[in-house]
Amino acid sequence: MNQNIRTEASDFLFDAVLKLKSREECYAFFEDLCTVNELASFSQRALVAYMLRKKKTYLEIADKTGASTATISRVNRALNYGSDGYDLVFDRLDEENQTVLKK
Repeated sequence: MNQNIRTEASDFLFDAVLKLKSREECYAFFEDLCTVNELASFSQRALVAYMLRKKKTYLEIADKTGASTATISRVNRALNYGSDGYDLVFDRLDEENQTVLKK
């Protein structure tokens, strides 16, 4: 894991996120925390990662998400060489059948 992100402020943020109990609570917290563009970027990258994991093509991903090929490539690099955070979350979502994409 990138040690540069391990700070007291990051610990505080992650502890706060772990206290959220519903999607509505997430909406309220993230609406206060992020700009619309920041939240859109986070959401887009998560969906891009999920689609890459499901073996969707760059063209399919760009069409569905509006992401640039540069963004898709960056997310793909994180999937292949990152800390496996995407896989951890996506495995749990798939187990609970809570994903946006069913195929």
